[in-house]
Amino acid sequence: MLVLLPPSETKAPGGRGPALDLETLLFPELRHTREALISEVARLSADLPAARAALKVTAAKDDEIVANARLHTAPTLPALSRYTGVLYDALDAGTLSRAERARAEARIVVISALFGVVRAADPIPAYRLSAGSVLPRLGGIAAWWRPALAPRLARLAAPVLDLRSGAYAAFGRIPGAITVRVVTERPDGTRQVVSHFNKATKGRLARIVAASRAEVDTAHDVVRLACRSGLRALRTGDDALEVVT
Repeated sequence: MLVLLPPSETKAPGGRGPALDLETLLFPELRHTREALISEVARLSADLPAARAALKVTAAKDDEIVANARLHTAPTLPALSRYTGVLYDALDAGTLSRAERARAEARIVVISALFGVVRAADPIPAYRLSAGSVLPRLGGIAAWWRPALAPRLARLAAPVLDLRSGAYAAFGRIPGAITVRVVTERPDGTRQVVSHFNKATKGRLARIVAASRAEVDTAHDVVRLACRSGLRALRTGDDALEVVT
């Protein structure tokens, strides 16, 4: 099973890997789409006020904007190490054993505003761009990626556990993917979607599934594995789950 994750706004800085090579990323045939976007981001980043507006950030992020101009020469890290934040803290890849890390790298795929989609082990530089960014010449990021990326996502061969946020789900649907809602249970037994624990719970679930030695192919398999690991998960449809916090 593939575990599909959103990226994070925050990135680990630096890296020891070689400079970006678009041919090494998942779906190398997306090179021209990626290159056009990288070029526009680099051009825009030379104008800090315009870049702040397009990227929806303040002057506190100017260092990250300036770094966008060096994407082709900056050092890289594996995507699983580059992304930080609540979901990735809960996934806690740094504490995986060597065997668990290998399984996670084989299973985790991350949707990226800048690169479209990358494998967990794909080497990427730090960057500043999100699904909500609107570039003057290219428009919204989801609309930019959807024509090229949606058909490829729809053809993913393995079963998919889709843990993307709504903004990144807009890059392309995956028919038959298993989706997850994180909910809390009221005293009367009704449930409501939560935001506070959403990312952390999905990060924990991603770790459970991606690092497991078990073969995970169905929603039932995900529920069984999650419950064995201490999460309260249940099926709410053929391809839909809820995790109760």
